[in-house]
Amino acid sequence: MSRGLGDVYKRQLLGHDGSVQLGEATWPEIEATRDRADPDHSPGPILLVPVGSTEQHGPHLPISTDTLIAEELAQRALHMTEGLVLGPTLGVTASGEHAGFPGTLSIGARVMEELVVELCRSADWARGVVLVNGHGGNRHSVTRAVSRLSDEDRNVLAWWPRWPRRADGAPADLHAGRIETSMMLAIDPGLVRLERAEPGPHTSVAELRQKGVQAVSPNGVLGDPDGASGSEGERFISGFVGDLVFAVEAWRPLDDPGPG
Repeated sequence: MSRGLGDVYKRQLLGHDGSVQLGEATWPEIEATRDRADPDHSPGPILLVPVGSTEQHGPHLPISTDTLIAEELAQRALHMTEGLVLGPTLGVTASGEHAGFPGTLSIGARVMEELVVELCRSADWARGVVLVNGHGGNRHSVTRAVSRLSDEDRNVLAWWPRWPRRADGAPADLHAGRIETSMMLAIDPGLVRLERAEPGPHTSVAELRQKGVQAVSPNGVLGDPDGASGSEGERFISGFVGDLVFAVEAWRPLDDPGPG
Protein backbone atom coordinates (compact mmCIF):
# COMPACT_ATOMS: atom_id res chain seq x y z
CA MET A 1 0.00 0.00 0.00
CA SER A 2 1.42 3.39 -1.00
CA ARG A 3 2.09 6.09 1.54
CA GLY A 4 -0.51 8.31 -0.09
CA LEU A 5 -3.22 5.63 0.09
CA GLY A 6 -2.31 4.97 3.71
CA ASP A 7 -2.87 8.64 4.49
CA VAL A 8 -6.30 8.42 2.84
CA TYR A 9 -7.17 5.42 5.03
CA LYS A 10 -6.12 7.32 8.11
CA ARG A 11 -8.18 10.39 7.19
CA GLN A 12 -11.24 8.19 6.67
CA LEU A 13 -10.77 6.24 9.89
CA LEU A 14 -9.31 8.64 12.42
CA GLY A 15 -10.91 11.58 14.12
CA HIS A 16 -8.82 14.61 15.07
CA ASP A 17 -7.88 12.79 18.26
CA GLY A 18 -6.86 9.56 16.48
CA SER A 19 -9.81 7.56 17.80
CA VAL A 20 -10.71 4.36 15.95
CA GLN A 21 -13.98 2.41 15.86
CA LEU A 22 -13.20 -1.20 14.96
CA GLY A 23 -16.64 -2.01 13.57
CA GLU A 24 -16.56 0.93 11.16
CA ALA A 25 -13.04 0.23 9.86
CA THR A 26 -11.62 -2.07 7.20
CA TRP A 27 -8.67 -4.35 7.83
CA PRO A 28 -6.22 -2.10 5.90
CA GLU A 29 -7.36 0.82 8.05
CA ILE A 30 -6.67 -1.17 11.20
CA GLU A 31 -3.29 -2.15 9.78
CA ALA A 32 -2.57 1.54 9.18
CA THR A 33 -3.01 2.21 12.90
CA ARG A 34 -0.26 -0.25 13.83
CA ASP A 35 2.60 2.02 12.85
CA ARG A 36 1.15 5.15 14.42
CA ALA A 37 0.03 3.63 17.72
CA ASP A 38 3.42 4.09 19.40
CA PRO A 39 6.35 4.23 16.95
CA ASP A 40 8.93 4.14 19.74
CA HIS A 41 7.77 0.77 21.01
CA SER A 42 5.85 -2.23 19.71
CA PRO A 43 3.42 -2.01 16.79
CA GLY A 44 -0.29 -2.42 17.23
CA PRO A 45 -3.04 -0.47 18.95
CA ILE A 46 -4.68 -1.37 22.24
CA LEU A 47 -8.16 -2.86 21.84
CA LEU A 48 -10.85 -1.60 24.24
CA VAL A 49 -13.71 -4.07 24.73
CA PRO A 50 -16.75 -2.86 26.71
CA VAL A 51 -18.21 -5.69 28.80
CA GLY A 52 -21.77 -5.24 29.98
CA SER A 53 -24.78 -7.45 30.64
CA THR A 54 -28.39 -8.02 29.67
CA GLU A 55 -30.16 -8.15 33.02
CA GLN A 56 -32.89 -6.51 35.02
CA HIS A 57 -32.10 -3.22 36.71
CA GLY A 58 -35.18 -2.68 38.81
CA PRO A 59 -38.47 -1.17 37.66
CA HIS A 60 -36.85 2.11 36.55
CA LEU A 61 -33.64 1.32 34.62
CA PRO A 62 -33.26 -0.47 31.25
CA ILE A 63 -32.00 -4.02 30.96
CA SER A 64 -29.01 -2.68 29.00
CA THR A 65 -27.79 -0.45 31.85
CA ASP A 66 -24.44 -2.18 32.45
CA THR A 67 -23.76 -2.30 28.71
CA LEU A 68 -24.57 1.37 28.19
CA ILE A 69 -22.34 2.38 31.10
CA ALA A 70 -19.41 0.26 29.88
CA GLU A 71 -19.78 1.68 26.36
CA GLU A 72 -19.91 5.26 27.64
CA LEU A 73 -16.75 4.84 29.70
CA ALA A 74 -14.88 3.17 26.83
CA GLN A 75 -16.04 5.77 24.29
CA ARG A 76 -14.84 8.63 26.45
CA ALA A 77 -11.51 6.97 27.19
CA LEU A 78 -11.03 6.40 23.46
CA HIS A 79 -10.91 10.15 22.88
CA MET A 80 -8.56 10.88 25.79
CA THR A 81 -5.44 8.88 24.91
CA GLU A 82 -3.61 7.71 21.77
CA GLY A 83 -3.31 4.29 20.24
CA LEU A 84 -6.71 2.83 21.16
CA VAL A 85 -9.26 0.97 19.05
CA LEU A 86 -12.83 0.53 20.32
CA GLY A 87 -14.00 -3.03 19.75
CA PRO A 88 -17.44 -4.62 19.86
CA THR A 89 -19.33 -4.79 23.12
CA LEU A 90 -19.91 -8.05 24.97
CA GLY A 91 -23.52 -7.45 25.90
CA VAL A 92 -24.81 -10.87 26.99
CA THR A 93 -22.54 -12.21 29.71
CA ALA A 94 -22.76 -14.00 33.08
CA SER A 95 -25.94 -12.85 34.85
CA GLY A 96 -27.17 -16.00 36.55
CA GLU A 97 -27.74 -14.18 39.82
CA HIS A 98 -30.58 -12.28 38.12
CA ALA A 99 -32.41 -15.39 36.95
CA GLY A 100 -36.18 -15.21 37.36
CA PHE A 101 -36.57 -11.61 36.20
CA PRO A 102 -38.12 -11.29 32.73
CA GLY A 103 -35.66 -9.92 30.19
CA THR A 104 -32.49 -11.23 31.80
CA LEU A 105 -30.17 -13.23 29.54
CA SER A 106 -27.05 -15.10 30.65
CA ILE A 107 -24.43 -17.32 29.04
CA GLY A 108 -23.10 -18.62 32.36
CA ALA A 109 -19.75 -18.19 34.07
CA ARG A 110 -17.88 -20.95 32.23
CA VAL A 111 -18.97 -19.84 28.78
CA MET A 112 -18.16 -16.24 29.69
CA GLU A 113 -14.65 -17.26 30.67
CA GLU A 114 -14.12 -19.09 27.38
CA LEU A 115 -15.59 -16.18 25.42
CA VAL A 116 -13.08 -13.76 26.91
CA VAL A 117 -10.18 -16.16 26.37
CA GLU A 118 -10.99 -16.81 22.71
CA LEU A 119 -11.74 -13.16 21.92
CA CYS A 120 -8.42 -12.01 23.37
CA ARG A 121 -6.50 -14.80 21.64
CA SER A 122 -7.96 -13.71 18.31
CA ALA A 123 -6.81 -10.10 18.81
CA ASP A 124 -3.19 -10.98 18.01
CA TRP A 125 -2.96 -7.89 15.77
CA ALA A 126 -3.32 -5.68 18.85
CA ARG A 127 -0.64 -4.86 21.36
CA GLY A 128 -3.04 -5.69 24.15
CA VAL A 129 -6.69 -5.85 25.18
CA VAL A 130 -8.45 -3.81 27.87
CA LEU A 131 -11.76 -5.20 29.13
CA VAL A 132 -13.89 -2.25 30.31
CA ASN A 133 -16.33 -3.91 32.69
CA GLY A 134 -19.72 -2.51 33.63
CA HIS A 135 -21.04 -5.65 35.36
CA GLY A 136 -19.67 -6.93 38.65
CA GLY A 137 -21.16 -10.37 38.10
CA ASN A 138 -18.52 -11.02 35.44
CA ARG A 139 -15.61 -10.58 37.82
CA HIS A 140 -14.96 -14.26 38.56
CA SER A 141 -15.14 -15.33 34.90
CA VAL A 142 -13.08 -12.43 33.61
CA THR A 143 -10.44 -12.76 36.32
CA ARG A 144 -9.99 -16.46 35.53
CA ALA A 145 -9.79 -15.72 31.81
CA VAL A 146 -7.16 -13.02 32.29
CA SER A 147 -5.09 -15.37 34.47
CA ARG A 148 -5.11 -17.99 31.72
CA LEU A 149 -4.20 -15.42 29.09
CA SER A 150 -1.38 -14.11 31.25
CA ASP A 151 0.02 -17.64 31.44
CA GLU A 152 0.13 -17.51 27.62
CA ASP A 153 2.08 -14.22 27.76
CA ARG A 154 -0.81 -12.22 26.36
CA ASN A 155 -1.36 -8.61 27.38
CA VAL A 156 -4.84 -8.26 28.84
CA LEU A 157 -6.08 -5.78 31.44
CA ALA A 158 -9.43 -6.24 33.21
CA TRP A 159 -10.75 -2.95 34.61
CA TRP A 160 -13.82 -2.19 36.74
CA PRO A 161 -15.01 1.15 38.14
CA ARG A 162 -14.11 1.61 41.78
CA TRP A 163 -17.57 1.99 43.34
CA PRO A 164 -17.93 4.46 46.22
CA ARG A 165 -17.98 2.74 49.63
CA ARG A 166 -20.00 3.15 52.79
CA ALA A 167 -18.37 3.74 56.14
CA ASP A 168 -18.33 -0.04 56.79
CA GLY A 169 -16.40 -0.64 53.57
CA ALA A 170 -19.31 -2.16 51.64
CA PRO A 171 -20.30 -0.73 48.23
CA ALA A 172 -22.54 2.33 48.51
CA ASP A 173 -25.12 0.42 46.51
CA LEU A 174 -24.81 -2.77 44.53
CA HIS A 175 -27.40 -2.63 41.80
CA ALA A 176 -29.83 -0.12 40.27
CA GLY A 177 -29.33 2.29 43.17
CA ARG A 178 -28.32 5.93 43.20
CA ILE A 179 -24.99 5.47 41.40
CA GLU A 180 -26.24 3.58 38.35
CA THR A 181 -29.41 5.68 38.21
CA SER A 182 -27.38 8.89 38.22
CA MET A 183 -25.06 7.61 35.50
CA MET A 184 -27.98 6.59 33.32
CA LEU A 185 -29.56 10.03 33.82
CA ALA A 186 -26.29 11.47 32.45
CA ILE A 187 -25.99 8.99 29.57
CA ASP A 188 -29.60 8.79 28.33
CA PRO A 189 -32.24 10.25 30.66
CA GLY A 190 -35.00 9.17 28.27
CA LEU A 191 -34.35 5.55 29.27
CA VAL A 192 -34.84 6.21 33.01
CA ARG A 193 -38.36 5.73 34.42
CA LEU A 194 -37.64 7.83 37.49
CA GLU A 195 -41.29 7.89 38.52
CA ARG A 196 -41.07 4.11 39.02
CA ALA A 197 -37.89 4.18 41.11
CA GLU A 198 -38.09 2.54 44.51
CA PRO A 199 -35.53 1.38 47.06
CA GLY A 200 -34.36 -2.14 47.67
CA PRO A 201 -32.41 -3.75 50.49
CA HIS A 202 -28.71 -3.37 51.12
CA THR A 203 -27.08 -6.79 51.18
CA SER A 204 -23.68 -8.42 50.95
CA VAL A 205 -22.16 -9.84 47.79
CA ALA A 206 -21.88 -13.20 49.58
CA GLU A 207 -25.62 -13.32 50.29
CA LEU A 208 -26.37 -12.24 46.77
CA ARG A 209 -24.28 -15.05 45.29
CA GLN A 210 -25.79 -17.62 47.63
CA LYS A 211 -29.47 -16.72 47.21
CA GLY A 212 -29.70 -14.77 43.96
CA VAL A 213 -31.15 -11.29 43.55
CA GLN A 214 -34.82 -12.24 43.35
CA ALA A 215 -34.77 -13.95 46.75
CA VAL A 216 -33.16 -10.89 48.35
CA SER A 217 -34.93 -8.10 46.47
CA PRO A 218 -38.26 -8.80 44.72
CA ASN A 219 -38.06 -5.49 42.82
CA GLY A 220 -34.48 -6.16 41.67
CA VAL A 221 -32.95 -3.09 43.33
CA LEU A 222 -30.04 -3.37 45.76
CA GLY A 223 -29.69 0.12 47.18
CA ASP A 224 -31.71 3.30 46.93
CA PRO A 225 -32.01 5.43 43.77
CA ASP A 226 -33.42 8.38 45.73
CA GLY A 227 -31.44 11.56 45.11
CA ALA A 228 -30.02 10.45 41.77
CA SER A 229 -29.31 13.18 39.25
CA GLY A 230 -27.67 13.62 35.89
CA SER A 231 -25.11 16.06 37.29
CA GLU A 232 -24.08 13.53 39.92
CA GLY A 233 -23.93 10.86 37.22
CA GLU A 234 -21.63 13.04 35.13
CA ARG A 235 -19.27 13.37 38.10
CA PHE A 236 -19.21 9.61 38.55
CA ILE A 237 -18.59 9.03 34.84
CA SER A 238 -15.83 11.63 34.62
CA GLY A 239 -14.08 10.16 37.65
CA PHE A 240 -14.35 6.59 36.35
CA VAL A 241 -13.04 7.60 32.91
CA GLY A 242 -10.07 9.33 34.51
CA ASP A 243 -9.33 6.16 36.48
CA LEU A 244 -9.64 4.06 33.31
CA VAL A 245 -7.27 6.24 31.28
CA PHE A 246 -4.76 6.26 34.14
CA ALA A 247 -4.97 2.46 34.40
CA VAL A 248 -4.44 2.02 30.66
CA GLU A 249 -1.45 4.35 30.61
CA ALA A 250 0.12 2.69 33.65
CA TRP A 251 -0.37 -0.77 32.13
CA ARG A 252 0.30 -0.01 28.44
CA PRO A 253 2.49 -2.88 27.16
CA LEU A 254 5.86 -1.99 25.63
CA ASP A 255 6.65 -5.43 24.28
CA ASP A 256 5.49 -7.13 21.11
CA PRO A 257 1.93 -8.42 20.97
CA GLY A 258 1.40 -11.89 22.43
CA PRO A 259 1.76 -15.09 20.45
CA GLY A 260 -0.21 -15.16 17.25
